[in-house]
Amino acid sequence: MGLKGKLISQIDIKSDGDVFHELFREKPHHLAGMTDHIQNCDLHDGDWGKVGSVIYWNYIHDGKQEVAKEIIEAIDEEKKSVTFKVVEGDLLKLYKTFTATVGEDNPVTLTFEFEKLSEDVPHPHTIMDVALKITKDIETHHLSNPS
Repeated sequence: MGLKGKLISQIDIKSDGDVFHELFREKPHHLAGMTDHIQNCDLHDGDWGKVGSVIYWNYIHDGKQEVAKEIIEAIDEEKKSVTFKVVEGDLLKLYKTFTATVGEDNPVTLTFEFEKLSEDVPHPHTIMDVALKITKDIETHHLSNPS
């Protein structure tokens, strides 16, 4: 079994995929008000919605508060996707590299590409579970507050 891997999940949504693209591209700091899984999201360098910008996340995973510092690595307007590369934080205790892409319209596609530090490190299924819960929370928030 190799140390590099890719985990992909798709989730059908009732709302427009543009909502997700806009949130993750330009307004990730609004997510803390939509889900209990994200406590905070701060811009550390650059501008919201710009490749190369640095974002710092505080989130809950497996009942624990964790952090991630990410660089917006790519934005694809055609595919409505945003790719984040983790450069610091709790995920790098288990993974040598970790990127997360949120994209597509409907279903929303979540893709994790990673390299584990050792064979003993599990695939990031529990992180994917959190990402799927966040997606559902965003949809619930958007459907109840369509403005």
